[in-house]
Amino acid sequence: MKKRAKKRSPSFERRQSVPRLMVNQRTLVAQHAARIMHEHGVQDYLMAKRKAAERLGIDDRAALPSNSEIEEALAEHQRLFAGPEHGEWLRHLRHTTLRAMALFEEFEPRLVGSVLSGTASEHSDVNLHLFADAPEQVAFRLMRDEIPYRLAERRVRVGTDRYQLYPVYKFLAGEVPIDATIFPRDGLRQAPFGPVDGKPIRRARREELEALLEGEDPN
Repeated sequence: MKKRAKKRSPSFERRQSVPRLMVNQRTLVAQHAARIMHEHGVQDYLMAKRKAAERLGIDDRAALPSNSEIEEALAEHQRLFAGPEHGEWLRHLRHTTLRAMALFEEFEPRLVGSVLSGTASEHSDVNLHLFADAPEQVAFRLMRDEIPYRLAERRVRVGTDRYQLYPVYKFLAGEVPIDATIFPRDGLRQAPFGPVDGKPIRRARREELEALLEGEDPN
């Protein structure tokens, strides 16, 4: 005698659908946040996800994706919609970065951020970490080469709940904006925590960037 299949109650079906709905909302918000970042040059993940949720009419904080999910969606968006122009622009940014790193060779430059990860757009800055005994040494180098600059500060996460302000020199290399954050010499030993996954930020030496460019050379 066949056993009759147990019929699931409507309340059970509703409980099962909630996690699935939450995942769909997170994916949707991540996709919209990625488009905002790519098309409008928004670099703040929290701002992008809040704007996306507002546009979608989603007010549940649990439906907000992580920064890592947004970065993955941004890479996918660029792969699908940016076309070959994105790769050409990324190579241009990386070649420009190499020239900037050569200029600051004595400060042991490291590339960080979207130009390194490959998610940079036409709105992105090149982000460098430089290491000096005193920030003024970088200013002297810029003045020596008659490069106009603007001095700012950046709040950097250096511990679980600890942040520190570091000087940033902003200037142009051709039409490409460069942001160079200045750390003390011993800052090379420990990278600050990144905004995407909360782990120590990835830093690349000039040789690593050259290897990246060789690997993506269309010729």
